[in-house]
Amino acid sequence: MYFPTTAIASLMFILEDGGSAETAVIGNEGIVGISTFLGGGSTPSRAVVQSAGRALRLSARAIKEGFDLNGPVTRLLLRYTQALIAQIAQTVACNRHHTLDKRLCRWLLLRMDRVTGNELVITQELIASMLGVRREGITEAALQLQAAGLIHYARGHMTLLDRPGLERRACECYAVVKKEYGMLLPDLMAT
Repeated sequence: MYFPTTAIASLMFILEDGGSAETAVIGNEGIVGISTFLGGGSTPSRAVVQSAGRALRLSARAIKEGFDLNGPVTRLLLRYTQALIAQIAQTVACNRHHTLDKRLCRWLLLRMDRVTGNELVITQELIASMLGVRREGITEAALQLQAAGLIHYARGHMTLLDRPGLERRACECYAVVKKEYGMLLPDLMAT
């Protein structure tokens, strides 16, 4: 299992035709590899590091032993899993019912919550892959956000200029996910 400290990973589902979509984002609040302690051993999703950084690694055996003690570690891992499931479910609903503009705002805010500072190094191609859309759609949506003074985007560098404005423009999905993580992992989210 991996515990990102400065890296950001995405849980991706890859379809037979090569299409893909992100179902969750994991940063310093989370864990990559929950199937280790849930007993499944594997999952149909793929974890993709989208923002390089550091992560701590712990053996599956050590995690399983800690989980089986049924103490504070177990409760924390289960609360995290509940928050992750809520994020996955909200992402599915968002991808089905909201405009690309709103989805991009949610996507950016979730990343900004997991980085230090207000800048992401990311290509439009990668964003398109994460959101399961064409790159041209991301180009148009990013230009609209830039024209509104919410972001600045140039050559793979995206800078957040107006977080409250981006939050107002995002759909309710961002606030739902943020609230869920804050409720289930208040100590982690405070830091």
